[in-house]
Amino acid sequence: MSLDISITLTDSDLKLFAENMQGARKTADKLDAVSIVAAARRLLEDTRDKELPDFVASRLKHLSTMIAMIEDAGFGLPETDRGNVLAALAYFSRPDDMVPDSVPVLGLLDDAIMIELCARELQHEIEAYNDFRKWRDDEATRRGENAADLMLNRVAWAEVRRSESIERMHHKREESYVSGDWAPVLFKIS
Repeated sequence: MSLDISITLTDSDLKLFAENMQGARKTADKLDAVSIVAAARRLLEDTRDKELPDFVASRLKHLSTMIAMIEDAGFGLPETDRGNVLAALAYFSRPDDMVPDSVPVLGLLDDAIMIELCARELQHEIEAYNDFRKWRDDEATRRGENAADLMLNRVAWAEVRRSESIERMHHKREESYVSGDWAPVLFKIS
């Protein structure tokens, strides 16, 4: 039997999380990226073999993606975006989070909520990274190589995306011309 419980965060609740994130940003300014990532990774390792509520477990996957984004040299996250992701991860390097992780059942609830809020804030970065990883994995498969060994970077990814967009544009133009929906008026299309 499952039970559906809905939690509504009010403005004051969100303010509390925002204040905690500001504290994490200050922590991030004092720590190097390696320490921040190590602390976030420790949370993942500490929870790996534990029975977790699905709400928490599903959010930890976002945390894993954020760590990968920082460590993936091929993706080459720009500095400003990297700083935002590191600030999100810095929350997990603080020993004084809102509910101590050692509290049974509820200890990771604040972490899961913070991960959810960060994932929403970083939605576009996460989507771009997942798209990049999928492309890299597909490209590795196409080449018969291991994705981890394949040195493909964001520049190559962007070039492939640009080429695909131009090819799609040409295809749509040709379809429109052949179907009679459109014909060039101002200049000749080759």
